[in-house]
Amino acid sequence: MRYNQGIQLLAFTFLISSATIATAQKKNFTIAEATNGMGTTLATKGIKNASWQPGTTRLWQAVKEDGKDVWKVTDYRGLSSKNYRISQGEYPIKVSTIPALRWHSKDKAYFVSGTNVVTGALIENKWVWTLAAALPEKAENITVDKSGNIAYTIDNNLYVQEKISRKKVAITNENDKNIISGKAVHRDEFGIDRGIFFSPSGSFIAYYRMDQTMVNDYPVVKWDVTPARADIVKYPMAGGKSHEVTLCVYNLATGKTTTLKTGDKNKDHYLTAVTWSPGESYIYLAILNRDQNHLWLNQYDAATGQKVKTLFEETDPVYVHPTHPLTFIPGLSNRFIWQSERDGYNHLYLYNTNGSLIRQLTKGKWVVNEIAGINAEEGTVIITTSKESPLDKNIYSVSLSNINLQRIDKDPGMHTAVCSPDGKYVLDVYNGASIPKNTFVHATDGSGSVEIMKSPNPLAEYNRAQVKSITITAADGYTDLYGKLILPADFDKNKKYPVIVYLYNGPNVQLLHNSFPESGNLWYEYMAQRGYIVFTMDGRGSWNRGLKFEQATFRHLGDVEMADQLKGVAYLKSLPYIDSKRMGVHGWSYGGFMTTSLMLKYPGVFSCGVAGGPVMDWKMYEVMYTERYMDVPEDNPKGYENANLVEKVKNLQGKLMLIHGTSDDVVVWQHSLNFIKKSVDEGVQVDYFVYPGHEHNVRGKDRVHLMQKITDYFDVHLKP
Repeated sequence: MRYNQGIQLLAFTFLISSATIATAQKKNFTIAEATNGMGTTLATKGIKNASWQPGTTRLWQAVKEDGKDVWKVTDYRGLSSKNYRISQGEYPIKVSTIPALRWHSKDKAYFVSGTNVVTGALIENKWVWTLAAALPEKAENITVDKSGNIAYTIDNNLYVQEKISRKKVAITNENDKNIISGKAVHRDEFGIDRGIFFSPSGSFIAYYRMDQTMVNDYPVVKWDVTPARADIVKYPMAGGKSHEVTLCVYNLATGKTTTLKTGDKNKDHYLTAVTWSPGESYIYLAILNRDQNHLWLNQYDAATGQKVKTLFEETDPVYVHPTHPLTFIPGLSNRFIWQSERDGYNHLYLYNTNGSLIRQLTKGKWVVNEIAGINAEEGTVIITTSKESPLDKNIYSVSLSNINLQRIDKDPGMHTAVCSPDGKYVLDVYNGASIPKNTFVHATDGSGSVEIMKSPNPLAEYNRAQVKSITITAADGYTDLYGKLILPADFDKNKKYPVIVYLYNGPNVQLLHNSFPESGNLWYEYMAQRGYIVFTMDGRGSWNRGLKFEQATFRHLGDVEMADQLKGVAYLKSLPYIDSKRMGVHGWSYGGFMTTSLMLKYPGVFSCGVAGGPVMDWKMYEVMYTERYMDVPEDNPKGYENANLVEKVKNLQGKLMLIHGTSDDVVVWQHSLNFIKKSVDEGVQVDYFVYPGHEHNVRGKDRVHLMQKITDYFDVHLKP
């Protein structure tokens, strides 16, 4: 274990007179600022509603001039930064602010406001707007294709309004509410975030059809009406019946629907990575088996639904986790990029449509985060990666022909890339530990950059915590883990401080980044202002470190992760200014599971804990997520038994508060209720608080109440 970085804290002199005076002149965060401030009053300044105009090198952004909203348009061809001002025009509906543009083509755009779809034509540097559709109040999942067709769902059925006649057509007419079309399926796992897929020209609509009649009913009680009402939902729990999904194709010209023949006999699988071929003749679809260890990438005839061929298969003894569709190369209808973790890290692979691998485009012990764009003229792909560090996200270009990798941005930090349509320029919005937000436009061939905006520090007037980044060796004896210590601004090495460990440590989430604010969360700093030290660390099982790092927890959730977090605890105890008798732990969702696990499996380590929305029994969590990481209960009984926290209530020492939203349909409320019932049966005292009407997370103004509740609990049990 390497404590060198932490022990170096002892060598620093924090209390010099000038720093004391500066601190005294600054203000502390309120609980409201610490909770919601970074998204409201303390938000960093940036450009608004930025978008690239198709067929040009022009970047649009909304600005205020003389109290009016106008469009500032900048042409970055050759990075010359030529500016224009364009009127927003008159809207056919009332809007509170200038809307973000979604482009149909070079001179046509649209926006969606509520259930209204408004289209615009750019005529002589002025927008002329038309109300294209006033959809019913219950319309959801509104999707507009580039030709102007509009698809949407109402309840469980799918509809389309055709661009020319504006006639509204019911694509499906299911009376059974448990047969659902046009919505995301598989509980939004596998990168699925929608259920409607227009073909490139808008002639066809592919859509998910989900039959969940075979899934167990589950009541989610609504307490905001009298008498309370039980809304019955379908919740597929681990080892139980899952819903059955097919992919259908609707032909707008004929009104006929075809179903892809993905398997009539065995539908207990997952469908993802839906991709239209550029010419609309085919649909590519990844089929993943229920065990999630075998994937087939198939090609289907869009007109007949017949399978054409399997391009390739991927297997893994633990799991395959596809989360991205195919990316076709502009102008090359027979070549695409596939993202895969087959070599242990998410990388890019160039294929032809015969299923032959042309070359692996990226390789190394780092992750490709996303494809931002393609510069077809240069033959390069613009990506973001963790190549520099798992804590950073940087922008690179990679050559399709010789896999040459070239970094585009200049600075460490978390970079978001938005490419121009031709891939020649990229809008780079980034932040770092001491950088609130900087915005650049880069030429993707490396020929130059232009700075657009540098945000002032919205926290400059506040009494800020000191942040120390540390590296700890994991429980396996060799893997580096990254963490942060958040210390009071007036930190005194001769004092003893209570400490709060904040954690998540579950799949698909990374808490630690090189981002602003450096602490990662203003509530941490709020607690530091109140005399606490806060510690947070990503252990094995978390995201962005490759498959081996994530798969270390396979079949025994809450085991390896806790071993790593206890290494963090050992590090804390080695610091002379940590009061090991006043240690608290807090987390939400998977972090709530981790918090409760630590309190029950390692009683006495923490004096108190606050667990929000916790999973208490993985047999009661959803099929797709749980079986990926735990297998089915009948094949892994010991793993499920070890992770079942309800049966470990009697081990509790110290104080534990559980918090849950009563309308939680992700980690259902019954997890906490079963735990409370067992606590009563065992004579164990547990504190409990619920948020009526809230789902898995408590948001908005009520979140301030939540964080005050958590703060007060730690004050009662950790303050001297």
